Amino acid sequence: MPSSPLRVAVVCSSNQNRSMEAHNILSKRGFSVRSFGTGTHVKLPGPAPDKPNVYDFKTTYDQMYNDLLRKDKELNKRIKPRPERFQNCKDLFDLILTCEERVYDQVVEDLNSREQETCQPVHVVNVDIQDNHEEATLGAFLICELCQCIQHTEDMENEIDELLQEFEEKSGRTFLHTVCFY
Repeated sequence: MPSSPLRVAVVCSSNQNRSMEAHNILSKRGFSVRSFGTGTHVKLPGPAPDKPNVYDFKTTYDQMYNDLLRKDKELNKRIKPRPERFQNCKDLFDLILTCEERVYDQVVEDLNSREQETCQPVHVVNVDIQDNHEEATLGAFLICELCQCIQHTEDMENEIDELLQEFEEKSGRTFLHTVCFY
């Protein structure tokens, strides 16, 4: 078992539904966790599919809440004050979990474009989760179970591939995995 807690990041496009649900559950389970989005703006469903509510990443959940109060009271301001963009974070993580392949590609591209300073590895794993409340909840529990298993490995570097294969068989989902370096 690692001597220090696993440092985890969860990333979706807008740092709203999927990453926030996983952030909430992992935080309650004692993980050192942060959540992010990779998009240029935060997009929330609007009155029609082609009319989303669009916010800047600097907009607080309180401001979004007040703007959307009559539309949606199930927002994330109880977890942290505002959405965060992954590309603006320079913190180091042991494990980064993404919620869709496009976001996985953006995270890997960002990490590979950074100048390597410590050569510390970071495992990037994609778990495809549909962007709706029910799937976000189910996906968050799957992510939490995966993090708990990784936390209890003797040697994450050598055991993670086998662990991901077991999770693929158990969940019926396909996981993408790569290692990047800080």
